[in-house]
Amino acid sequence: MAASAPQLRRVTSEDVPALAGVLARAFLDDPVAGWAFAVDSLRLKALERFQGTRIYQLLGEQEVWTDDERRCAALWAPPGRWKMSLREVAAMVPAFLHPRLIWRMPVAAVGWEKLEQHHPHDPPHWYLAVLGTDPSAQGQGLGSAVMGPVLERCDADGVGAYLESSKESNIAFYSRHGFQVTEEIHLMAGPPMWKMWRDPR
Repeated sequence: MAASAPQLRRVTSEDVPALAGVLARAFLDDPVAGWAFAVDSLRLKALERFQGTRIYQLLGEQEVWTDDERRCAALWAPPGRWKMSLREVAAMVPAFLHPRLIWRMPVAAVGWEKLEQHHPHDPPHWYLAVLGTDPSAQGQGLGSAVMGPVLERCDADGVGAYLESSKESNIAFYSRHGFQVTEEIHLMAGPPMWKMWRDPR
């Protein structure tokens, strides 16, 4: 019997602690996460702080989605509002506040700035800032599902979508949803990332 489609809903503040853990686990083996949080034993906790902060920052945009069991999350920024403010960047600092991690903060800040410099300004687009599924629930179509509401909105409004893939193995997944690689960029002394753009259908 085919599995039923997951029930989707917008994230609320009550969901943030659980979803911060989900996204931390999802990105634990991510090359960019390993580059930014270079101490293996500290990475999970640092990622929980980082992802929790990012969820809170985007909650007000009303397009942060999860499934009813909180196994996956998609964090979107609307057109013209993808660039982080200095206050939002500063809010990420606590994720690095450990004696064995703080030395990575300037490097990560330079990498973040490089991503923003390469971010397209036009045409207007929705930005998929984060997409992650708990490793225990991967392969069940949850990532595709939680992207769906905003991609449908993009198509209805005739607006593009943009993301940066931090794993080469994820390019094929995003390609199935209409995203195409436009550029490969390299972080300072770090791994590559792939800019991907999707035209509305």
